[in-house]
Amino acid sequence: MKHLLRKHRLSTVCEEARCPNRGECFSKPTAAFLILGSQCTRSCAFCSVSSGEPGSVNDQEPEEVAAAAAKLDLKYVVITSVTRDELSDGGAGQFARTISAIRAVLPKARVEVLIPDFQGMILRWESF
Repeated sequence: MKHLLRKHRLSTVCEEARCPNRGECFSKPTAAFLILGSQCTRSCAFCSVSSGEPGSVNDQEPEEVAAAAAKLDLKYVVITSVTRDELSDGGAGQFARTISAIRAVLPKARVEVLIPDFQGMILRWESF
């Protein structure tokens, strides 16, 4: 699992938040993909994900997540992200592109998204 994640340059909330159950999940294989990098723009007391200045958005990330999910033949894909307050859409577009990329390669898979608050923005799927 770790080899696949590194090959596709992907992060998981399991690793970044130092989840104690990641060994069990990775052996299944199961993972919650963490998009938009591994650095959060917020520093919440309850969260173990590193905070700081995030890097640029990886434009190939949606296809990389989809490729990894397809390689694992996942029936259920979980996508979450760090908070990216500096992005004009908060990262909503990357979520939409990632979901679309997964649907293209795994049309029957269920996709669960755990989204940040996007700073209260009202967004429509059609705009992506």
